[in-house]
Amino acid sequence: MRILNKMLLHVEGAVVLGISLYLYSLHGNSWVLFALLLLSPDLAMLGYAAGNKAGAVIYNVFHTYSLPLVLIAAGMLLAQPLLPALGLIWTAHIGMDRAVGYGLKYPAGFKKSHLNKV
Repeated sequence: MRILNKMLLHVEGAVVLGISLYLYSLHGNSWVLFALLLLSPDLAMLGYAAGNKAGAVIYNVFHTYSLPLVLIAAGMLLAQPLLPALGLIWTAHIGMDRAVGYGLKYPAGFKKSHLNKV
């Protein structure tokens, strides 16, 4: 059961990545912008300079779907096309991370994640 659950989480990440890419392509956004920003959420790893606990909190804030989805919604409500583009890049990053096995972090250290526990 554990292997099935882990596989489902990886597939879920791949689906989120695919949907994010599809939606990004529908709006004619810049693929250069996409390439430049795709890995930018990983700058949150710098939070680990303040210790494991702070690092895990900062990393997790930038690796959950809540903030990018709010960014997408805000851009749609405010008719600001850059905001949904940024939110979709961010969502694609999170989906990509989950697809390859990077999960939310525990304070025990950077390599301890929710995907390791499943």
